[in-house]
Amino acid sequence: MLPGKISKRVVSDRLAWVDRMLSEIRALPLDSKPEFMQDSRNVWAAESCLRRSLEALFDMGRHIIAKGFGEAVTEYKEIAAVLNRRKVISASELVLMAKLAGYRNRLVHFYHDVSADELFEICSSHLGDVEQIVNALRSWLANHPAALDETL
Repeated sequence: MLPGKISKRVVSDRLAWVDRMLSEIRALPLDSKPEFMQDSRNVWAAESCLRRSLEALFDMGRHIIAKGFGEAVTEYKEIAAVLNRRKVISASELVLMAKLAGYRNRLVHFYHDVSADELFEICSSHLGDVEQIVNALRSWLANHPAALDETL
């Protein structure tokens, strides 16, 4: 696989998707655990939006790696490692992104073990972790405009 240009459309779409999913989570009653738990739809919305935001985040990371650096990755934690090796994210962001990859895998493969209490805790206190990685990718993209394909 040869490196090429990163599709600005793809990364913009994924960034917008993550922003939308986090906004949807923040619209839930996260300031009150009893209110959040009172309506089971809040739990399902939180899980769906969190999982989808992580999917978009890792999809964008995979796209940056494949198109920008010509590498193929298959594992979610590997995306974080390659982004760090390629100086897209820092060492501390590597640790955080690997943790997010593990959580994404739990949401997808061990969904039956993720409790409503855990989802409330993550969504009320840890969305900044997702934003930190998104902001790191956004910053790298802004600092490397020559790596982007501007065409639709």
